[in-house]
Amino acid sequence: MSSAPIPPAPMSNESLQAADARPAAPKAPIYRHYHRIAWLAVALALCVIVFGAFVRLSHAGLSCPDWPTCYGRATWPSVTAEVNHPTALDVRPLEVHKAWREQVHRHAAAVLGTLVLILALLAARRRRFGVAQVLAAAALIAVGIPLYMRGMHEAAIACAVLGESILLLAALRWSNDDLSRASTLTLMLIVFQALLGMWTVTLLLKPVVVMGHLLGGMSTFAMLTWMAWRATGSPVRIAGVPVMRRWLIGAVAVVGIQIALGGWVSANYAALACGNDFPTCVGQWLPPTDFREGFVLWRGIGVDYEGGVLDGASRIAIQLAHRGMAVVVFLYLLTLAFKLIRTPGLWLAGVVLGLLTLAQVGLGIGNVVMGLPLWVATLHNAGAALLLFLLVGLLARLRPPTD
Repeated sequence: MSSAPIPPAPMSNESLQAADARPAAPKAPIYRHYHRIAWLAVALALCVIVFGAFVRLSHAGLSCPDWPTCYGRATWPSVTAEVNHPTALDVRPLEVHKAWREQVHRHAAAVLGTLVLILALLAARRRRFGVAQVLAAAALIAVGIPLYMRGMHEAAIACAVLGESILLLAALRWSNDDLSRASTLTLMLIVFQALLGMWTVTLLLKPVVVMGHLLGGMSTFAMLTWMAWRATGSPVRIAGVPVMRRWLIGAVAVVGIQIALGGWVSANYAALACGNDFPTCVGQWLPPTDFREGFVLWRGIGVDYEGGVLDGASRIAIQLAHRGMAVVVFLYLLTLAFKLIRTPGLWLAGVVLGLLTLAQVGLGIGNVVMGLPLWVATLHNAGAALLLFLLVGLLARLRPPTD
């Protein structure tokens, strides 16, 4: 079975001569509204990330102890008498002011998943049996949800793995000239992200899962951003594209590492491990640390990690690692910002990058000295997402002058 796109109709000699006389045009859009759907998904993904940070930082991550329902309801109970899953009350008493946050976040993520599925289906239309493959994978994953709710966890995971495998094989066989590979990989990613959301609840805020859930959300946002810009067709043409692309890839890498460290700080409740001291920590430049214990990724199952389980020295090590990497990111991004400012056509992007970097550092310091106020911590997460949006958007749009 061939996986190549369906070939277009042959061009006449006159058309070929005219095409040779002008620069190559971008490929026809997959679907005339594809880029609009992609931009809607980008906006919703940003909202899901920011609201997810609000849920996590307001300690509402375990407010619905079952998944995907909340105390057995599609929405959430407003009083204990409305609970349809009585055993959930044995796990955690109902707190309505927290439960609605968790369940609204789940519903928003579900809508985002639907948009990503639509994008994958639209992109797969140009592939032979592409739509059938995407639909088959989606059906298998959907079947796994009721199986999980009935306690058939092994069967549910098997359905999810089989569905993800179908998507992965399709993505590896398809090229990305029409965004079919990127759309399919993004669908794979958001399905895995849903599994991480489930494990966040069932494994009681296990730090490596919480960090992975944050990274998955940011990766989904970055993929959607790339797809939206590529589908929009708004290139930025500059000389020296290979060098600038390497700088941007490096920037995405260091920002990604810092996001992972930030997620590890949050998952281990280490944001205030140094108290309100900055740039010192608990009044010292070299406080006692335990990096070995602080960066153990996998610990026992069945432990409730809400509030954290590490001692002070381990949390200090995590906090100092995040601060140290922040210096690296700060210097790298400012250097890149100056390079962008000096590049014709990219000066505005450089100014925005510089301002975002300064704001992000300021929010990080504010988290410490102000005692982690919810609005500052939430904006700090939003700032990381906006940095990714800018950097990935530039990567997607860069073209040489004669492309």
